[in-house]
Amino acid sequence: MEKEIDESRIPTNLRTLLILEVIGRSDNAMTATEINDEIGLPKQSVHRLVATLEKKGFLNREPGGKRYRPSRRLRLMGAGLLHASRFHITRHQVLLTVASKVQEAVNYVIPEESGMHYLDRIETNWPFQIKLPVGTNVPFHCTASGKCFMASLSKAARYRFVSGLNLRALTNKSFINFEELLIELDKISKQGYAIDDEEFVDGMRAIAVPVTDHTGRFVAALAFHGPSQRLSVSVLKDRINVLCDGAKALKQGLLS
Repeated sequence: MEKEIDESRIPTNLRTLLILEVIGRSDNAMTATEINDEIGLPKQSVHRLVATLEKKGFLNREPGGKRYRPSRRLRLMGAGLLHASRFHITRHQVLLTVASKVQEAVNYVIPEESGMHYLDRIETNWPFQIKLPVGTNVPFHCTASGKCFMASLSKAARYRFVSGLNLRALTNKSFINFEELLIELDKISKQGYAIDDEEFVDGMRAIAVPVTDHTGRFVAALAFHGPSQRLSVSVLKDRINVLCDGAKALKQGLLS
């Protein structure tokens, strides 16, 4: 039997942070018991603190279950901490470097409940450009960044995620068939990049690669897009190495 930690030696605020740290590291929703397996506090204390975190909006409990996930409030807090840190400076510099090489708008995009969220962006100098400013949310199923994120999930998680999407057609190239989208995501998972071939906006193409942390987990998508008149699919693929180098630099920035 594991020895429980003396609760009196750990301040209440630190106990709460330990719970959030454990949930933040996990790829899956966790029960209070599973959380406590990693912390080792008295069970009643962990259950009480988890319930408080749910009540205050930092955790979401899965419907009809006992498992908890980070809430939007907690994810925004995490994104804010990254934004305020030196990683924000590193990230923006990497985006500038990528933009100077691809000569198109470059985006750093993270997943949220309502879609992929544009957290950082470098605009292009072309007079003809497609505006998707910081703060924009775009769909999962018909964007390069969204497909890049979904492809990073395990096959089982991918199946569940796609099952819950509204696969509506935004153009005549949007993926609206469940099985076809899963096949596309499997291909993306193997090749390491995703392309939006006028699936989100007529006349726009985009390409995205995953940015991962030191454990290989998806953190964000690094992408660029532009008018289809300038960007054929072959041109997008020709510039994939620039994005991959940028993703590696961002990963190093996360580690520093």
